[in-house]
Amino acid sequence: MLEAIVVVPDDFVQVCLVNIGSGTPFISALELRPLKRKLYPQANATQGLVLLGRANFGLTSASESAIIRYPDDLHDRLWMPSVDATSWTVISTAKKVQNINNDLFEAPSKVMQTAITPRNASDNIELFWEPSPLPRDPSLGYIAIMHFSELQELRGAVRQFYINFNGRYVDVFTTELLYSEATYNVIPIRGYTRYNVSLNATANSTLPPIINAMEVFSLIPTTNVGTDSMDVSAITAIKARYHVRRNWMGDPCFPKTLAWDGLTCSYAVSSAPRITSLNLSSSGLNGDISASFANLKAVQYLDLSNNNLTGSIPDALSKLTSLVALDLTGNQLTGSIPSGLLKKLEDGSLNLNRYGNNPRLCTDGNSCQSVKRGSKLTAVYVAVPAVLVAATVVALLLCIRRRKKHGPMDSSVKPQIVDGNSSLLQHKNRQFTYSQLQTVTDNFQRVLGKGGFGYVYEGFLEDRTQVAVKLRSSQASDGSDHGVKQFLAEVEILTRIHHRNLVSLIGYCKDGEHMALVYEYMPQGTLQQHIAGNGGRCLTWRQRLRIALESAQGLEYLHKGCNPPLIHRDVKLDNILLNARLEAKIADFGLSKTFNHDNAQVATNTIIAGTYGYMDPEYRRTGKPTTKSDVYSFGVVLLQLVAGRPATQRDPEPTSIVQWARPLLAQGNIEAVADRRMRGDHDINGVWKVADVALSCTAQQPAQRPSMTEVVAQLQECLELEKGGRAGGDTSGSFYTAGSGDYPYSGHTMSAARNSGVVSQESSSAYEMEVEHNLVGRVPTMPTGPAPR
Repeated sequence: MLEAIVVVPDDFVQVCLVNIGSGTPFISALELRPLKRKLYPQANATQGLVLLGRANFGLTSASESAIIRYPDDLHDRLWMPSVDATSWTVISTAKKVQNINNDLFEAPSKVMQTAITPRNASDNIELFWEPSPLPRDPSLGYIAIMHFSELQELRGAVRQFYINFNGRYVDVFTTELLYSEATYNVIPIRGYTRYNVSLNATANSTLPPIINAMEVFSLIPTTNVGTDSMDVSAITAIKARYHVRRNWMGDPCFPKTLAWDGLTCSYAVSSAPRITSLNLSSSGLNGDISASFANLKAVQYLDLSNNNLTGSIPDALSKLTSLVALDLTGNQLTGSIPSGLLKKLEDGSLNLNRYGNNPRLCTDGNSCQSVKRGSKLTAVYVAVPAVLVAATVVALLLCIRRRKKHGPMDSSVKPQIVDGNSSLLQHKNRQFTYSQLQTVTDNFQRVLGKGGFGYVYEGFLEDRTQVAVKLRSSQASDGSDHGVKQFLAEVEILTRIHHRNLVSLIGYCKDGEHMALVYEYMPQGTLQQHIAGNGGRCLTWRQRLRIALESAQGLEYLHKGCNPPLIHRDVKLDNILLNARLEAKIADFGLSKTFNHDNAQVATNTIIAGTYGYMDPEYRRTGKPTTKSDVYSFGVVLLQLVAGRPATQRDPEPTSIVQWARPLLAQGNIEAVADRRMRGDHDINGVWKVADVALSCTAQQPAQRPSMTEVVAQLQECLELEKGGRAGGDTSGSFYTAGSGDYPYSGHTMSAARNSGVVSQESSSAYEMEVEHNLVGRVPTMPTGPAPR
């Protein structure tokens, strides 16, 4: 039996059992349990949890009847009894144990009503587990969750203990009477041949430590292992519509060796597989041509020949912009070939010379004519809103289809640019006329801001959705043609990138000389306004950390999640917008460029563009932007968040914030750098760490700078350490007490924990968790840790 907790971004989940060289896969049962989205925050869009062990301490029987599950646990988790009467004393209560506020795990009261403590009051509780990586798929690390509750009225006695992990002091812990509390590690634990956890009474404690329950999970990646969700929905509908009798089971494209018969898929590194060819020739298809074929947006070759298809050819097929060959030979189709397909035949972009043996099919309403051969088209990307569902999967789970909520864009997405002054922008975003924008903005009454492109106005759509309208002025950029190209570039990019930390494009206007972009409204304005102190409000240090992390995630997506990837080229405070919840989104993609994955550099030289004070010196010297150019600019942003100063300052000569801060930090003078307006509302160690990340980002040599993925990881740790510090514990071990504060907003971040330990391992019986089976074990007493602070 195997249990996994995964985030399913679509309305379906594919469970795939693959032979990895150890024998033919089989399955006896598959069960799904929906979970609240807030539960187990370590499971996110990029990783899932596989249960290594879940122990319920304090029971006196290891029988099957002692297993706690539904209805005691509303999520039907199986809490296995762990019994060792020779080493532990059992503590129990019949009273209900309450969960703390914002509990992330909801351990059931019946589990928390029992606990263990050492028989000898001077002893420690020692637990361990050993790694058991999957063949060819080593774990990304381990997450340990420990559950505590005081079950006795202490009447003046004190129960306080600290936690050691592999001999390293982590945190001090005090239980609360009849309240369930959990601690867990924020950073996955890895690299040990054995994982030891020790609970030790402090010098002030008159009672030994206790523990009620424990869980250990290994992490598995869930990125890019499943076919694009829109393609899955379309091919599944086709299968159901025509009762296709082929070996069509599981995920259509993944794994490659098990792709569905008749399908050819593309496998890009940073995006989900797409169906590019579908051969249903001689498959016994009856009835009309389903509209679901038109939802296979990446399909290039579609063969429906030698079936019994009737009715007319749907015009929707002309919307398949990647389609280069369509075979309809040998059916009973009637009517005319749609005008959209005829146009593609005439311009040579579609090959439809295979439509014979359809005696009633004509190219127009009166006669049947031959058609021209063609070549290929470009594809249009359509994003489908994803539904986040959390599920507990009880089965052998070795691969799960997965796709991000706003998935990576298809590599073939390109608008057709006819010349420098016009565009056939093919996308699903709304196109406005200039007169409509006048209505939306009440004739451009309220100005929200102004940039190089032009003024930004407040507007309201028909349903009262608030929007921001960026109207290009006639004086924008250095010339009319350049401004048009910048406009087209931004529309092209925004119609094919989707991420929670990138500003969303609602629509655009290309009406004669009038050009405008319609964005989602960001009521808190730019990050520049907040750092500059406009409005009198000063961001707290934690708010700054979250904004930094969310901005970094947006840039990481541009560098890693897009296909082709993008270099922003103008990262600065003015281009980081904040919504009503102060969540950050990167904006302004007019200068962005695609780049080559191999060297993270744009394919050709470009005009140097950007903002002084944020611009990478190496980029200024060579004229070749790279991803490390964005990293440099983001380092400047981080320094501004730390110091609350502009990117360039005059005191008395023009000086960049990097030149100003670097010598002060080299002297260890962080107090002189930190923004005094925060009034000490921060952990100075956390500020130090962010400043250090900023210095790494702004290193002179690009090779010495981290990637945005590395920056995201470091900022996640900074935010977790800040939260752990606010919870009152020592955060040196990156541990966090669940319920002591809000957990991170980011899908990238895992809520941290204050201690790590859970026991579990191989067992000859699903109902036993004893020492001899290495699920819960005792180890020799470890050295006493330092006295708690």
